[in-house]
Amino acid sequence: MNSLAAVVATDAPAAIGPYSQGVRAGSFVFLSGQIPLDPATGQLVAGDITSQTEQVMTNLAAVLRAAGTSLDRVVKTTIYLTDLADFSTVNQVYAQFVGTPPPARATVQVSRLPRDARVEIDAIALLPGA
Repeated sequence: MNSLAAVVATDAPAAIGPYSQGVRAGSFVFLSGQIPLDPATGQLVAGDITSQTEQVMTNLAAVLRAAGTSLDRVVKTTIYLTDLADFSTVNQVYAQFVGTPPPARATVQVSRLPRDARVEIDAIALLPGA
């Protein structure tokens, strides 16, 4: 029996490659990294790191809703930044979206992200009943 199921969120950007927005596996949902794409246009949102981080978190929330869970059930995230100088600002925005206790997390600087985004975040969350 295959207990894996793809998550498809129509109010989040479609995958821009051969991957799922998220995959349900047992009691968890694993979300692919989200970049700051506007789901309506498929284009990178204009603005600074604050605007980009808000869009990323909004996109993650949409995929989590489609999976039947929410940001307050996230247990682990990874944040990818093209400039660690943005760390403090990203933290401020991120903190407005996550629950208590905040998820475990890693943050790394990378040389480049898809579509030249400045931030990407992936997540692992518990499904209801877990």
